[in-house]
Amino acid sequence: MINLNDLQAFLAVAECESFSRAARRLHLTQPAVSKRIQALEAALQVRLFDRVGKQIYLTDAGRTLLPRGAALLRQALDTQRVLLELDDQVSGSLGLVTSHHVGLHRLPPVLRSFTRRYPDVQLDIRFEDSEAAHELIRRAESEIAVVTLNPAGAGELAVAPLWHDPLCFTVGEDHPLARSRPPLGFAELAAARPVLPGLATYTGRIVVDAFAAAGIELRPNLATNYLETIAMLVGIGLGWSVLPSSMIRAPLVELATTVPPLSRTLGCVTHPRRTLSNAARAFREILESYADPAPE
Repeated sequence: MINLNDLQAFLAVAECESFSRAARRLHLTQPAVSKRIQALEAALQVRLFDRVGKQIYLTDAGRTLLPRGAALLRQALDTQRVLLELDDQVSGSLGLVTSHHVGLHRLPPVLRSFTRRYPDVQLDIRFEDSEAAHELIRRAESEIAVVTLNPAGAGELAVAPLWHDPLCFTVGEDHPLARSRPPLGFAELAAARPVLPGLATYTGRIVVDAFAAAGIELRPNLATNYLETIAMLVGIGLGWSVLPSSMIRAPLVELATTVPPLSRTLGCVTHPRRTLSNAARAFREILESYADPAPE
């Protein structure tokens, strides 16, 4: 195995035709240069220089190595330069996974800003449920996820909360519950049979766990993973649901309840043992610029 420092010493000695002058060029002692030449000769199992009196001469092996060694060293230094320049270069492909809701309602301004700033990056966006997105990051099949965070914690994954997402009890404006007075409690809501986010989803679990903590089993009339679909089903009168407050618009109305406020957290998920590309780091920086302001 050729050591680049040893090769650099060989080239300096060959060009200077002197160990002492080569040592001065490399800012080393002459014994250190001699040691490097000996190490290179041992690695290649050939003699590179003949020493006759105070003169040194390249052997046949030395003359053969000289142009190849110079080219090898140039290539190594050029490779090092390219790798160092990667610190500032944002290009290539970015594997991003997000949920449909977050992709539709939170990411458009982020994506617009990112693509304008880094036009050389090719986005590979994958839409998955938040639970599946966590698993894709866990298996290192995607670099970065922007999804609903697991309320139970993400285990070995790295998470960065970005947005607090309040959840509201909602119903269609023509549903009988829309005219209910006084505010509804756990029991009244459970009796009305809701249309819920899928019970395997983080959002669905937040709702079901809140009712379970009050000692009430919640049995949905329907369940689906897509919040936009739930909003449609609730809007046509199939039952009440819990949706992000940002989605409450006609024909939906917010229900008055005595249930403690519910919310979820949307954020960024990465794998701490995977080195993020420059594109992923740049995307995360822009994401953070759109995050909710830190509480004072």
